[in-house]
This record gives sequence, structure tokens and C-alpha cells, in this order.
Amino acid sequence: MEIILASKSPRRNEILKKAGYEFKIIESSFNESTTLSSPIETCKYFALEKAKDVFNGLQNKENVLVLGADTIVYLDGKILGKPKNEEDAKKMLQTLSGKAHYVYTGYAIVYKDKIINDYDQTEVIFNTLNEEIINEYVKTGSPLDKAGAYGIQDDFNLVKEIKGSLNNVIGLPIEKINIELNKIIKKGL
Repeated sequence: MEIILASKSPRRNEILKKAGYEFKIIESSFNESTTLSSPIETCKYFALEKAKDVFNGLQNKENVLVLGADTIVYLDGKILGKPKNEEDAKKMLQTLSGKAHYVYTGYAIVYKDKIINDYDQTEVIFNTLNEEIINEYVKTGSPLDKAGAYGIQDDFNLVKEIKGSLNNVIGLPIEKINIELNKIIKKGL
């Protein structure tokens, strides 16, 4: 069975590799321009559309499984996507400073005529960040390609506590995905 990750995210790639999977990467061309009524529905929808986009583009769909994922940061009723620029990243980090928020990662597994589409949720509590830390962090460029303008794995003391899966916050809830992939592998795709 061939596994395809529908993401160029180095973080998702690393999590899937650490879990012991061999896979190919084919980036989805799905446009994430719409949001739905809830963060859960939005991240599940984006993950599914990414996985379907890659699966539908394959020549040979036999013995192939496509995994798509999408991560959303949610605070005070708002989805914080990837920042548009450095100023936007600074504003997001100031907004998150000292507060608790939720990270949702939707995932979708598409194979044959089957679809698994689910999500995981983790609560993240930020430290209070001063302007100096925010500016230093934004200068690294790291926040610019991440939902909510931060990577929990970065070497900055941003996060005080997490309640739930660290891998989910990084971008791939491998604990839940492992269960699904093992069921599929045991059934023999």
C-alpha cells in the first residue's frame, strides 16, 4: 500500500516519519479561501478537500491512500489563519499573549471509495509575551507560515501549558491517525 501525504509541511512530514510510515508527498492545490461556520467543520473540510484533490489527480488509485490535514488556531470566536505579513504576525501574537486558545487539526484519509474525516482538539495556554520577545520571534520568519503565527516546536518560550496532543498543535494528530491507518492496513486496504 502506498501512502501519500497531501501536504508539503515539513512538520507533518516529520511526525509521519517518526511514526514509522513510508510515504510520498504530493501537495494539494486546493484553495483554502472559504471558512465554514465552525473551526471544526472548517479544518475537517479543508483536510478532506486537500486529500480528495490529490487522490482525484492520481493516475493509479489502486492500493493508494491519501492523507490530508489542516490546522486552525481558534481564539475568542475567531479563526487565526496564517499571518499575511510580519505586522499581522505581531498582532496575532499580542492577541494570544497570556490567553488560552484551541488548536484544531482536521484530517482526512481517502482510499478506494472510502473516506475517513475527523479532527483533534488541544487547548494551548500562552505565556504573557512582551514586545521584545514578539519582535525577536517574528524576525526569525518562522511565524509567517503557521496558523496563529506560531510554532509550538520553535525555540521561544511562548507556551505555558497544553492540554491534549502536542502533535496536534504541531499539525498532525498522529495518535488518532495511527489508529485509523492500522485499521486500514489490517483490512488490507
